[in-house]
Amino acid sequence: MLNAVIGAGQGSSLMGSYAISLSEAVLRQRTREAERAAKLEAQLANKIKSEFIANMSHELRTPLNSVLGFSKLLTEHEHRKLTDEDIVEYARLVQDAATHLLTVINNILDISKLHSGSFMLDPAEVQVADALDDCLMSFGKSISDHGLNLVCNIASNLPIIQGDEQKLRQTFSNLVGNAIKFTPPGGSINVEAANAPNGDIVVTIRDTGVGMSEEEIRIALAPFGQADASRTRWREGSGLGLPIAKALVDLHGGTIEIRSTKGQGTEVTVKLPTVPLELSTY
Repeated sequence: MLNAVIGAGQGSSLMGSYAISLSEAVLRQRTREAERAAKLEAQLANKIKSEFIANMSHELRTPLNSVLGFSKLLTEHEHRKLTDEDIVEYARLVQDAATHLLTVINNILDISKLHSGSFMLDPAEVQVADALDDCLMSFGKSISDHGLNLVCNIASNLPIIQGDEQKLRQTFSNLVGNAIKFTPPGGSINVEAANAPNGDIVVTIRDTGVGMSEEEIRIALAPFGQADASRTRWREGSGLGLPIAKALVDLHGGTIEIRSTKGQGTEVTVKLPTVPLELSTY
C-alpha cells in the first residue's frame, strides 16, 4: 500500500514537472515568435521611412530646382532680352514650383504634428457643401488640364456640423487631388455628398484611375508609405495625402473607407458625424 502511494506521488510529480516544462517551452516559442514579428515590423517601418526620406529629397529638390532655374533666367533678362511672354511664363513656373514646394513642406509638418500628438482642431459650425464646393473650384483648372470629366452630386439639405473648416477642406483637397493625380486623361471623377440614415454626412469621391490592391491601400494609408515608392512612378507626390486625410477624419470623429480595384479606379467614402465635436488631439 505504501509503495502504491509513493508511486502515485512520483507520477503526479512527474506530470507536474512535465506540464511546467511544456508551458515554459510554449512560452519561449511564443516569445520568439513575438520577437521575430516585432523585428520584421521594425525592419519594414525602417524600410518605409528610408524610402520616404529618399522620395522626399526628390520631391523637395524638383520644385526647388525649377525655382532656381527660372529665376536665374529672369535675372539674365538684360543679356538674353526675354520677351514679355517669356517673363510671364517663367514667373508662372516659379510660382507653380514654389506652391508645390510649400504644399510638400506643409504636409511634412502636418504629419509630424500628428505623430507628436500636438495636432488640434479649431471647431466651429461648418457647412460641408461649401467646403466641397470651394475645394472643387480650386481644382477646376487642374481637372481641365488633365482632360478629366467631373461629375458632382451634392445634396442641398446637408446639415451644419461641428468641425474645423480649414482641415475639412484640406481633407477633401487631398482626396480629390489624389483622384486627379492617378486618373489618366479621358477618365472621370465623381463627387457625391448625402445624408446617411443615421444622420451622418457621407462624402464619396470616386475615380476611374489606376486603382490599388489591398496591400497598396494598406501601404498608402501608412504615415510614411507610398503605394508606388519607386523613383520612376508615373505620378509625383509625397505620399502623405491619404494618411493626413485619414487622421483629420479621425479627429472629427468620422471614418474613411477605401475600395479600389487595380486598373479600374478607387472609391473613397468619408463619414462625418453631426454630433457636437469633442476637442481632441491625434
